[in-house]
Amino acid sequence: MCPGPVESLDPSPERCALIDPAQVAVVVPAWNETGKIGDVVRKVPRRWASTVIVVDDCSADDTAGEARAAGAEAVIRHERNLGVGAGIRTGLLEAKRRGLRFAAILSGDDQHEPDELPRILVPLFEDRADLVQGSRWLPGGATPGIPPDRRWLTQLYPLLFRLASGFPITDGTNGMRAFRLDLLDDPRVRLQQDWLDRYELEPYLLFQVIRGRYRVREAPVTVRYHGRGTTKMRLIRDGWRILRPLVFLRLGVRH
Repeated sequence: MCPGPVESLDPSPERCALIDPAQVAVVVPAWNETGKIGDVVRKVPRRWASTVIVVDDCSADDTAGEARAAGAEAVIRHERNLGVGAGIRTGLLEAKRRGLRFAAILSGDDQHEPDELPRILVPLFEDRADLVQGSRWLPGGATPGIPPDRRWLTQLYPLLFRLASGFPITDGTNGMRAFRLDLLDDPRVRLQQDWLDRYELEPYLLFQVIRGRYRVREAPVTVRYHGRGTTKMRLIRDGWRILRPLVFLRLGVRH
């Protein structure tokens, strides 16, 4: 499968200097991530992003308290568990409310490397992309500790995404991405739908941005598998959740 537009591994210091952190929010959805969320917040270099927004999806532990103690600029708690998609949506709306221009999304379980944020931010500040999707499968990406089942599933999904959308993505389920927040003003991008509350929102957003003929690029990133509850996904239940946006949007069942 030939990839679509691809970014180089690490932007030069001159290109990184284009990033204005005052315009960037990092959104981190989290559920029961005590012991991890503090590391995520502390690792975000404030030279790349001025604002870290953690959305605690009604955790049973002290995720919210740990995020605050680690220095998150905003911690929002859902009163009931809604799902990772709802967490991302809440964080994005808060970023827009604060007047930020760009949002980057990182997982709350410390899978991503915040030092790699320039890879997905620089193309936005250079006005060469509207959305930059992280890919663990591009040269320069990495998957330390990946289990065999996750390897083949995360390589199969881009093939299905390409069949549905026509876009040659290499990693459609990677949670690390960055984009212009004004994409959410497009009436075709309807994140407020309840069916997007869980794993559906991320592939839905990517699909609709591609369908809207916005500029989408990929950049190599690291996804680290800790072997200690790295993912809360369940193969059958959540596998359908990430597949159904492709089915529904391709067939016109949902919009």
